[in-house]
Amino acid sequence: MLKNDYLSKLNDQQRAAVMHEGSPLLILAGAGSGKTRVITTKISYLISEKNIDPYSILSVTFTKKAANEMRERAVALEERACESQIRTFHSFGSWFLRKYAEHAGLAPSFTVYDDDDVATLIKMAEPSLSAKEVRVAAHQISLAKDYCLTPEDDLSCIGSEFDLNDIYSKYQKRLRATGNADFGDLIMLPAQILESYSEIADYIHNRFRVIMVDEYQDSNIAQYRLLQSLSGVQQNSGTYVCVVGDDDQSIYKFRGAEVENILTFPEKFPGTQIIKLERNYRSTASILNAAGLVVKNNHHGSLEKTLVADRQGGGKPVLAFLPDQNAEATFVADLVMKSLAGGGKYSDWAVLYRTNAQSLGFEKEFLHRKIPYVVVGSLKFYEREEIKDALAYISFCANHKDEISFRRIINKPPRGIGGKTQDKIMEKAVVLAEDETPIFSDLLETVRNYKSELSKKACEGADSFVKLFDVLSSCFDENKSLSDFIERVIHDSALDEYHKAGDEIEGTTRVQNLQELVNTAVPYKCTMQGLTDFLDAINLDRTLDAENQNVGDNAVTLITLHNTKGLEYNKVVITGLEEGVFPRVEKTGAELEEERRLFYVGITRARDELYVTSTSKRCLYGRWDFMRPSPFIKEAAQAFTVIGQAPFGFAARKTSPYGQFGRDASVFANSSEESDELALKWKKGTHVFHDDYGDGVVAAAYSNSGEFVIEVLFASGGKKKFLPKYQAKALQIIKD
Repeated sequence: MLKNDYLSKLNDQQRAAVMHEGSPLLILAGAGSGKTRVITTKISYLISEKNIDPYSILSVTFTKKAANEMRERAVALEERACESQIRTFHSFGSWFLRKYAEHAGLAPSFTVYDDDDVATLIKMAEPSLSAKEVRVAAHQISLAKDYCLTPEDDLSCIGSEFDLNDIYSKYQKRLRATGNADFGDLIMLPAQILESYSEIADYIHNRFRVIMVDEYQDSNIAQYRLLQSLSGVQQNSGTYVCVVGDDDQSIYKFRGAEVENILTFPEKFPGTQIIKLERNYRSTASILNAAGLVVKNNHHGSLEKTLVADRQGGGKPVLAFLPDQNAEATFVADLVMKSLAGGGKYSDWAVLYRTNAQSLGFEKEFLHRKIPYVVVGSLKFYEREEIKDALAYISFCANHKDEISFRRIINKPPRGIGGKTQDKIMEKAVVLAEDETPIFSDLLETVRNYKSELSKKACEGADSFVKLFDVLSSCFDENKSLSDFIERVIHDSALDEYHKAGDEIEGTTRVQNLQELVNTAVPYKCTMQGLTDFLDAINLDRTLDAENQNVGDNAVTLITLHNTKGLEYNKVVITGLEEGVFPRVEKTGAELEEERRLFYVGITRARDELYVTSTSKRCLYGRWDFMRPSPFIKEAAQAFTVIGQAPFGFAARKTSPYGQFGRDASVFANSSEESDELALKWKKGTHVFHDDYGDGVVAAAYSNSGEFVIEVLFASGGKKKFLPKYQAKALQIIKD
């Protein structure tokens, strides 16, 4: 019998899922519905109540942490569950390939190549590729394996600027010659072996009589193929298959996840029974109401379910319209401090955002307000590689004797100036004082004077380095913002292109982080004094951050929406609900639906309180742009109490109905009504006609020195700035 009669603790839906047998089973597990409890109880139930040999049970999930938790909880209920295979997909693939290494063309003692190893092997297979092309090719080959595609298949669905089939083929030959595998092989090769060797497939079908997959909505094509082959569904092997997932939480398309796998499961596995876990044990009813209003707007093949709160009541979520991102950070900090004064904890709070770059405003505000925080899933803003690179360039502009900055940037992006060459340059730069104390001379002048003594490649790199800083030294202009200068530093140094490649391959947001650094420099003048003031402010933030290092467990969580999957918090703030921020500007169709699911995931992380923020203005690309509220806000508006200066169409109050904000006047003070009206009328994308320049479209809209400015791109190719407040006669809006 199960320990402590665990079945009696399950609700009717959970119990039905645990006790189901025979046909394939799809458990649609809504957010907070206890899916881990169900899957671990089912493993234990099959062993103790149905006398299934634990040796014949295979359960796979996606992360080592999830697999360990599943194993521990199953064993706690039934000790013999330790004999079952409870693994990650890749761990199972490794186990399988070691058993059948010769069928895969691998050495029995093969090792698994990581990303760096793969890149090295590609470079060896195709030496003509640049470092950037190698990284792109590695990513595309990995994606091909996620789709279970070989070098002989049509790879047009992946897209590539070079002959991917040829490079993939050469890489595979080199990889097989080593006798090793990469991570893609751990899924694709077992599927291919099971499809090609009937005797192995028969053995596996007899060995594993029960196969369970957790988080099935996150599976890719190769993992689906592997599941089909393991289960023998096409051979009617009789293997029991159970998958657990939630189509409304499918948010990893960028990693290769295919939501169609869960949507089409009943078709691919005939006779499937669907059991929906709809009782939510995490959030209040009012929070779930908001989540439901959002996700119901997705229409692409959704397997409908309705979450029902186990916890009734709870205050309505709050939708706060704020003037700008600075007010947004202040608003969140005020929430935290008010909660703390009422007996709450810092750790009650999580601040969610769409991209890592958005963390900076909250980090700065929290540091100055002495609010402890942790950044989950990424480094703190000033610790990120691309930010350190940019700051090193900027610091060297201010001080040509800065050895630390010099060594960081002299060969980044690569200029053929390695460590030994750098040491030689530093030796040339050292001057001894009377007391034999070494003093550095101007490092830029040292490079200029001694570059001819370097190798040809290093000399060319040194020459480009010197010319770069010669140009930058002439770019100061007190009539401009320092953001213009920093943007030029990032562009002229090619840091943006260097890190852009990483964004495309690794799904990071380094270029956005660099742009956020540019945004923070907007208030400073484009002078050497402005530059040093800017660096001083950053150093102050770093000093405050050092004091924030040992915060322990009691800290506010800063986290991207993607990283919140599987987590929960007492109080959640979802920030940046504006068009172009969340959802991202390029998202349409199925991609927009995934963005909406991401909002749904964020909402359902909240246990007790939920806040959503949207700003009227946000600093983007070094200037203030007027923003439009996210379309997701209107979809769920009726579920929220709205506060702040709302745009047209929302019934708003200027102060909180809870009276909990100590700075209502500053937090909710908006820009002038006149500017707001102009911003609503002259939105980005509006078609216009000018008496002198003809047809055009508004490419940008922003405030500058208190005036509302638009930039219009004309059909002729020209781009002009206008103040529509004063030029209404010459410039007219065309109704589409």
